[in-house]
Amino acid sequence: IVDHSGPVYVRLGRAAVPTLFDEGYPFHIGRATRLRDGHDATIIACGVLVAEALAAADALAADGVQVRVLNMATVKPLDVEAVVAAARETGAIVTAEEHNILGGLGGAVAEVVTEHAPVPVRRVGIRDEIAESGSPADLMKKYGLTAADIARAVLDAVAHKRRM
Repeated sequence: IVDHSGPVYVRLGRAAVPTLFDEGYPFHIGRATRLRDGHDATIIACGVLVAEALAAADALAADGVQVRVLNMATVKPLDVEAVVAAARETGAIVTAEEHNILGGLGGAVAEVVTEHAPVPVRRVGIRDEIAESGSPADLMKKYGLTAADIARAVLDAVAHKRRM
């Protein structure tokens, strides 16, 4: 980020989160990182929901659903190539963000998918409403941001894909 020319927005939460990357992780602005392979659907997540996405993928794998997980650390620039490849290769996309689904990761991914590789897209995030305060765990449950919520969205997207 220090070497990036232009404005940068960094979002930090107040709760402790799992460490997903070691110190040598090569962070690149505008590039997604594939954390899991899968062919049934792709979860594209950012921030604290990356850990939830991985937990959802693990739960789904136990039921025979193989899900690719992408960590999309930057929304702008968005890794369009990774989104298009995921749509074409898995046929269903679920976005997961601790943010309003309007104007965030889900909206950006939906725009790319619509233009380049139309497949079912489900967005897990805060619906268009004013958010409340509370403990992070309570808010995750209230707004449907848990691994179980992400897994349900994946199953819905996969079912829709199969009906197409």
